[in-house]
Amino acid sequence: MTSVARSPVDRTGGPYRLGVIGDPIAHSLSPALHQPALDELGIPARFERWHTPAAELNERIASLREPGALGASVTVPHKVAVMALVDEVSPAARRAGAVNTVINRQGALVGDNTDIYGFQTSVAEAVGENVPAVALVLGAGGAARAVVLALEALGVSEIVVANRDAARATRLAVDLGAPSLRTVSLDEATLRRELPPAGLLVNATSMGWHAGEQPFDLALLALLPSDAVVADLTYRDTDLLLAAAERGLTVVDGLPMLVHQGARAFTLWTGYDAPLRTMLAAARNARAAR
Repeated sequence: MTSVARSPVDRTGGPYRLGVIGDPIAHSLSPALHQPALDELGIPARFERWHTPAAELNERIASLREPGALGASVTVPHKVAVMALVDEVSPAARRAGAVNTVINRQGALVGDNTDIYGFQTSVAEAVGENVPAVALVLGAGGAARAVVLALEALGVSEIVVANRDAARATRLAVDLGAPSLRTVSLDEATLRRELPPAGLLVNATSMGWHAGEQPFDLALLALLPSDAVVADLTYRDTDLLLAAAERGLTVVDGLPMLVHQGARAFTLWTGYDAPLRTMLAAARNARAAR
């Protein structure tokens, strides 16, 4: 992450602009959690959804250099492409291979990755001092990369990435170079071997955005230790989380990650500590209203 947040913005100045860049973007909860935080701290800024097709990405990022622009969140499918459009990429974002936050520093753009911090913090809240020795991560895409780096920072001794495309998992392992990481195939036989020692199971696949989607046969959850934590990056009650909760396992959905990564971005944009409770309450209310 960027080591130092910007100097606090002038609350007597403005108006300032912030937004979330993606395609599609209508589903994003980011305005719902950031606008109340800006209002609470008296920062004269509007946080908007900026629908941005790939052909318009260069122009959109260039607009962030303007004096009134504080920066932006970046979501799919632009997290990789944005890296080439900013002036500086933080070490964390470069290692993850993705930028989800752009900060305007007097016309120079810095690309950062707050997803790593967001997931690390949300898992730390769930496990407390009992950091699991073994974590099993499903998926090998961009989300999985942030998860692996977060778990590494958290101090997990062994991180196992399971993916149906073995070559993609291998590329992830090579790119990250994490000594605690190994990759396996995502199939039933492998899960029967890998689930029993896993103190944390993370679904970093796209399976779960819709009801009825399951990353594997959920009966296999019975193989997890009774004190295991099951996390899903989707901010809804997925079939996986519901089944895990029914078995008495601790579950974490993607909302805390969304809020914590957003809070970190808020500080990088504004120079102020984010009002975390306000952001979490706003995000929960926005989710419930859907």
